[in-house]
Amino acid sequence: MKNDSTNAKLDQLEDLKTDNSGQALTTNQGLKINNNQDSLKAGERGPSLLEDFILREKITHFDHERIPERIVHARGSGAHGVFKLTKSLKEFTKAKFLSEVGTEVPVFVRFSTVAGSRGSTDLARDVRGFAVKFYTEEGNYDLVANNMPVFFIQDAVKFPDLVHAVKPEPDNEIPQAASAHDTFWDFISLMPESMHMIMWLMSDRAIPRSYRMMEGFGVHSFKFINDEGNVHFVKFHFKPKLGVHSVAWDEATKISGKDPDFHRRDLWDAIDNGAFPEWDFGVQLIPAEDEHKYDFDLLDPTKIDPEEDVPVQL
Repeated sequence: MKNDSTNAKLDQLEDLKTDNSGQALTTNQGLKINNNQDSLKAGERGPSLLEDFILREKITHFDHERIPERIVHARGSGAHGVFKLTKSLKEFTKAKFLSEVGTEVPVFVRFSTVAGSRGSTDLARDVRGFAVKFYTEEGNYDLVANNMPVFFIQDAVKFPDLVHAVKPEPDNEIPQAASAHDTFWDFISLMPESMHMIMWLMSDRAIPRSYRMMEGFGVHSFKFINDEGNVHFVKFHFKPKLGVHSVAWDEATKISGKDPDFHRRDLWDAIDNGAFPEWDFGVQLIPAEDEHKYDFDLLDPTKIDPEEDVPVQL
């Protein structure tokens, strides 16, 4: 029922209220449960058992309610939406939400820069995060993606070193979200595997015109397993309906000085005006038995699967 108050903010709150009746209680991973008020105990009086993962999750969530700034991807914006399947992938995967044409599931997408702090500019020359959470009936499916199809390193053990290299120097806290960074280039000079990513980072893809106008890539090769147990390697793609557009470097620096919130403002205004952003979902598929037919490792995140050899199926 609409609030009769003259307070515009209260009226806005009423518009956003949802009816949760009939919805199942779930864990953070989307697993349906019937109770989070009683812990598992050894006997009627306890003690509580550590095998109670619902108890552990609830306490852990409570302990982390005050969230400090993230080390990477601190600056970001998100939006709720809907994923609708237009081409069945049942031949390749058991996942129900990818099996029947017309299936719709809620999604949440978070776009972000990587190196800068929460207060940094949206238009830094940087990789953009493109994280998608699918809320399916079988649980939550998380796809951590970027707007570039490759990454700096092959081995995750180097990731802390990469992040330390792109962050401000510890003695003077500069530079902030900048590519003119001696420590970063020192790191790159020691990592020949990074050169493919550097070509992307120094391109216009690193300063997109809008979150609504950039591609998303799963970067890694994942596995699809179908009902018969057959395995395919898969790479995920998101193609923007508006096309891929960027801004010039000098334009980006000027905009950053006038409106550091340029991308988040653009996303908010577009949605608020009904110009909802849209992407086409696509996959590259390689049968597991063809893994060694290529002259590169399919599991190497510094390499792409050439689209002329492995077309993107939309």
